[in-house]
Amino acid sequence: MKRIVTVGVLVLATVALSGCSLLRGSDGALPAPSGPATAQRTPTPSATPSADGESEGDLLQASATPRTPTPEPTEAAAPAPTLTPIPAGTVLAQGDVASPKGSIHFHFRVVANGDDTFTAQYSGVTSTLPVPIGVGLFDLPRKVGDGLTYHGVGDRTLGGPTQGPIAADVPLTGSGVDPSHLGVLVTYSAAAAGADVPVEISSDKVLAVTSVRWSVPQRTTNVHPVDSGARPNATGTVTGKTATGAPKAYTVAPDDLIGDVAARFGITVKALVWLNEGVQVFGEDQHLYEGTTLNLDPLGR
Repeated sequence: MKRIVTVGVLVLATVALSGCSLLRGSDGALPAPSGPATAQRTPTPSATPSADGESEGDLLQASATPRTPTPEPTEAAAPAPTLTPIPAGTVLAQGDVASPKGSIHFHFRVVANGDDTFTAQYSGVTSTLPVPIGVGLFDLPRKVGDGLTYHGVGDRTLGGPTQGPIAADVPLTGSGVDPSHLGVLVTYSAAAAGADVPVEISSDKVLAVTSVRWSVPQRTTNVHPVDSGARPNATGTVTGKTATGAPKAYTVAPDDLIGDVAARFGITVKALVWLNEGVQVFGEDQHLYEGTTLNLDPLGR
């Protein structure tokens, strides 16, 4: 009588990556912190002899396919990270622009579109200058008479000498979750390079600088990182805190794993990736690179 024996083999291979950390999931979903997998055992049937002398257990063992190890737990059921959008039509900032010599006047306001995008609206634009004028929002101050090499966020040419007031709506692409870090509205000369005009209104010269005062409504999120301290595979340092004292940023240490870093701050891997659009995810592999900074502030995405 032949007896066929089934042997279950579980192989766990740890791959060391130079300069990065690696966490593997099992089903393409975002993986949770790694832990040892456990094998499903094939039930041992009772040894009931058959008519030809082979037991029922022998026959079942011969036909049974070895079970694969239990996969690592995933976060498929974890709630999606959220940040409430600013309601459409909310005015976040507004004011009036007047150049020092009174040649330029207009009103501006910044309005939320309801989907984490924003629009700058310019109205009543008048200018008596013989050159077109442009506008852009900046996070750092500028001075009248400066020359610009960058035209700011929402750069737009508003036109030249006007017979009557004009208006324009400008999407603020690249402004982030909200554009409140942009504290200055700059009006500049949009004259063609080399145009025969006085130097003070030549190409890219700043003509007016207006401070922008923001009023951004409070937003809510279901992602609340709390630092529980260094642990294996999450030994980096917190490099900043929010106004409420929550961790704001984290510097990746050698051998950090994304699942363990997420666990250190009490959030899911899904949330950590949501907070950091630059985190690279390739199928089952997720990498953290030593020395890089991870954002932990939902309002700083």
